[in-house]
Amino acid sequence: MTARSLQGKTALVTGSTSGIGLGIALSLARQGANIVLNGFGDVEGPKAEVAAHGVKVLYHGADMSKPAEIEDLMKQAAATFGRVDILVNNAGIQHVANVESFPVEKWDAIIAINLTSAFHTTRLAMPAMKAANWGRIINVASAHGLVASAQKSAYVASKHGIVGFTKSVALETATTGVTSNAICPGWVLTPLVQKQVDARAAANGQTNEEAKNELLGEKQPSLQFTTPEELGELAVFLCSPAGNNVRGVAWQVDGGWTAQ
Repeated sequence: MTARSLQGKTALVTGSTSGIGLGIALSLARQGANIVLNGFGDVEGPKAEVAAHGVKVLYHGADMSKPAEIEDLMKQAAATFGRVDILVNNAGIQHVANVESFPVEKWDAIIAINLTSAFHTTRLAMPAMKAANWGRIINVASAHGLVASAQKSAYVASKHGIVGFTKSVALETATTGVTSNAICPGWVLTPLVQKQVDARAAANGQTNEEAKNELLGEKQPSLQFTTPEELGELAVFLCSPAGNNVRGVAWQVDGGWTAQ
């Protein structure tokens, strides 16, 4: 893509103060898009990283399990920038347990944040996208949106749900300039995954590198992590003219995980 190809566009990325969301936000900012950040934890650091690319940044701390806060997030984004042109639904949480002992409150929270929040942001962004006859909805799903793993029933259900939601929205917007697609990463070396690696290394008396290779070897044939930057560049592609007729895709970036 040409430099600053998203100049004048606004991208809202949920769950974007670290990890995959921040990686995508930074890639879009490099192309000139103004960014609406959302998430918990450190805020000033991510804001500074994004602003360093010469774009405007708005932060909103909406809890993505709460529809009223999501509505305020979307209102503030529209009030600041006019409309949301690029919506990246990335916010997500995880819990691991067998289904019979899965805490009900954890199930409800995972479905709310991983799936229902994308419904709310999409329904609120869509009117302005349709009016402009241009928009990009990018849902960060997972390899677990296509295949399952044990003890992850809520996460797998939510990610399969987001893939189906992506396809339905793509069909509803098929004759417009609005597209809807999902990105399905496998293992990505985010701070949360690094904690899993560290815990595995400590528990098994392994080096960090041994723990990484063991983790990857269970699912990901490439034996290498996907990076947030790679996912960000795929998002940039989907926002480009080359992505105009990419609709309803669940795009694997999983090192061969779902090819098996």
